[in-house]
Amino acid sequence: MKQTLIILTFFLLTNNLCGQTSYTGFIDRYPIEFVTNIYSDGVTRAFYVYTNFDDPIKINGTLKNGLLTLIEKDSFGISKATLTFKNFKPENTNIEGVWKDNISNKQLKITLTKSFDIDYGDSIQWQNKELLQPVSLKDKYFKIVINKKKGDFYASVTGIKIFEKKTDKLIQEFNMECQLWGLDNVSIDDYNFDGFIDFSVFEQSYAGPSTSSIFFLFNPKTGKYFRSSFEGTSLEFDQKTKRIYEHNQCCAGRSHMTAEYKVVNNKMVLLKRACLEYDEKIEDFKKVKCE
Repeated sequence: MKQTLIILTFFLLTNNLCGQTSYTGFIDRYPIEFVTNIYSDGVTRAFYVYTNFDDPIKINGTLKNGLLTLIEKDSFGISKATLTFKNFKPENTNIEGVWKDNISNKQLKITLTKSFDIDYGDSIQWQNKELLQPVSLKDKYFKIVINKKKGDFYASVTGIKIFEKKTDKLIQEFNMECQLWGLDNVSIDDYNFDGFIDFSVFEQSYAGPSTSSIFFLFNPKTGKYFRSSFEGTSLEFDQKTKRIYEHNQCCAGRSHMTAEYKVVNNKMVLLKRACLEYDEKIEDFKKVKCE
């Protein structure tokens, strides 16, 4: 991130499709990056960062009759600032808005100029567009790399870059092939229960609520991350029990598989697995042998 710029990325969802648009500009004299996901009903999830600090600030709001309103709350859920854009249209090249402190009523002008669009369609192609993520670590932040191949209707995540906060130094980058998932492509947690925060990248959604992710673990000896062998469907990590739980369902919820794992030497070790299938005769689920 350059100190003299702000980058604003809008995620617009229409008919369940999501397109991104990036802008550069300023809030007063303060450079920021700002990302928002606007759904077809106007409900908006968003975040922004001051580029001098690179700490994401989550905001939410609505787009109604051309007025985009976003609310910033403190850790207690109290509204502390409002960002408004009048006559907002995604196709506009230049956008102006106002940032207002809800306590002091101090206002700062927002000025933006469109940089690029991330759009969809079989005939569209482009390469290596980078999008900031709404989660970060104490001293690091993330950007995903997105590509659009001709013949593919949707764009895909082809990489992730890890930067040092304040200096914007590129620390690490990884290649991958993942589904683009709105704002929430990156998550953080202690996945191997060693006391250090790791990160994951959303990989794919499947039938029903099932999903998968790619997990990167932190090596405290090197200060770097490595791609782990962790894999499974809809994995959940319990910090109290130090166990990983998996739940996979298919066939309109008529078939379920659950599993429990422990972590040994940064690998998932299966402890137990159970499978259930719906039985029409008894009108209930029954245990079956897992394949």
